[in-house]
Amino acid sequence: MRAKRMAAAVLVAGMVLSSLTGCGSSAKTETGSSADTVNADGTPDLEMWGVNEGYLPVEKGGDVYNFYKDLTGVGIIQPYVEWNGGSNYQQLLNLKISAGEMPDIFLPVNGMEGDLIKNGALLDLTDLLSEKAPHLWNSVPERVWDIVRSYDPTGEGRIYGIPDVRPFTPYTGMIRQDWLDTLGLSMPTTQEEFVEVLRAFKTQDPNGNGAADELPTGGRQDAKWMDHLFAMYGVALQEGAPDWDIYDGELTYSAVTQNMKDALQFIHDLYEEGLVDPETLLNDKAAWDGKINSNRVGVTFRFAQDALLYAESMEAATGVKPNWVSMPAVNAPGYEGFYTTKQINGLAWVAKNTDDPEKIDAVMKVFDAYGNPDYWADFYYGIEGMHCETVDGKKKQKADDKTTQQKLVIMPANSLADLDFKIQLYEDMKTDDRAWAIDEAIKAMEDVQPYGKVIAGDGMPSSVYNGYADILNRTLYVEYASKIITGEYEIDKFDEFVEKWYASGGEQVTKAAREWYQKTLQ
Repeated sequence: MRAKRMAAAVLVAGMVLSSLTGCGSSAKTETGSSADTVNADGTPDLEMWGVNEGYLPVEKGGDVYNFYKDLTGVGIIQPYVEWNGGSNYQQLLNLKISAGEMPDIFLPVNGMEGDLIKNGALLDLTDLLSEKAPHLWNSVPERVWDIVRSYDPTGEGRIYGIPDVRPFTPYTGMIRQDWLDTLGLSMPTTQEEFVEVLRAFKTQDPNGNGAADELPTGGRQDAKWMDHLFAMYGVALQEGAPDWDIYDGELTYSAVTQNMKDALQFIHDLYEEGLVDPETLLNDKAAWDGKINSNRVGVTFRFAQDALLYAESMEAATGVKPNWVSMPAVNAPGYEGFYTTKQINGLAWVAKNTDDPEKIDAVMKVFDAYGNPDYWADFYYGIEGMHCETVDGKKKQKADDKTTQQKLVIMPANSLADLDFKIQLYEDMKTDDRAWAIDEAIKAMEDVQPYGKVIAGDGMPSSVYNGYADILNRTLYVEYASKIITGEYEIDKFDEFVEKWYASGGEQVTKAAREWYQKTLQ
């Protein structure tokens, strides 16, 4: 049975590989074969693949290997696989699968799990989780497990993966409270008040340098990271990518709604008045971050926890201690604003199918430890001396050093832990000189929670876009949204965009999305 499954997986990998371009790759070590070792002390080894952006690999007998072995009872090996946005990772993973050397546990990318499930190559976790990984089973909301069941392409509703869960609202519009205080302004609670604040930021020199260099608000290329402006109109959006929610009683792609049309008109008006950075649609991350950290930006859109990063970066660059705070979700006239929340962001882990009960037990030990809150801090801080150090009786993360640090591949703090755990991590980071910035981040994380809304399309599988890559990649949307914002297109061109979107596959994608929603969540 296992041989047939793996033969099928080889065929799947071959098909995927045929669609990949021959991009180059580099590795710090040979990837090796999937770990089948049982050590002299009876503990097994597993090979685990995840994101590694330049850190050292985890090798058998090494410090991190032994750290995981002591913590979970399983030795974890993670060869270095260049991530490169996921493209190199996917190429090398498919090569391993085609060679019959699938890792024991790995991060699936770009929907690859669908064909692997259909061909029996992934371990069915449905009946194993509650028995052998109860901590994980209980750490994930039941609603999220229901969504994971919908990812089963066979239609049987089985669970083949561990979800990437974020059980709180992570994103927020952020505003300079110190600028508001300097100008004697209150926190805006209506769209009209918000616009007046932007005008004041532009004209009244809140950074106090005597130059008219303030950028009231803005974002990045492809109309990304300016979600706070769309949020006023109830547009489901994450990092600039339109998403799915209920509009006029039906699940609908937010990019083709009246909400979006009105939001784009509003943002265009801000752009025309100079209240949006004129280089917004040219900014890459470095450019926009540079403007923020040079004490020029009044309102931005970020992870709430990034208040710490931006506060300390600005102080280092300018000597100014900014006060970044979460801005309440403002309502545009006739609309109810919210910050889009998605509790599930695809799958974090899947496991290779096997009939070996010892290997299955080892996989489930790792998954159970991953879901156990008692271990989350251990997984986060890693090894004393390599990843962290103890200062005044508290563990502190050390600065990143990819030349000396082995990768911590199991990191529930990023894909499972709740807000209380996140806040506790920030509390533990406090020192006298950092307390002001850490307190800002904690307050921002707490304050945004009432303004988050879990959208109806939360957890929707990428398979609804199968055959329509341009829609998945937002190609048409980005073109029209960018040109409407800058004034190259009049707002009436939005109706042309909607017609083209539906004609180029939008009807089929909408049908698939609604079928998924009805089957999964209604």
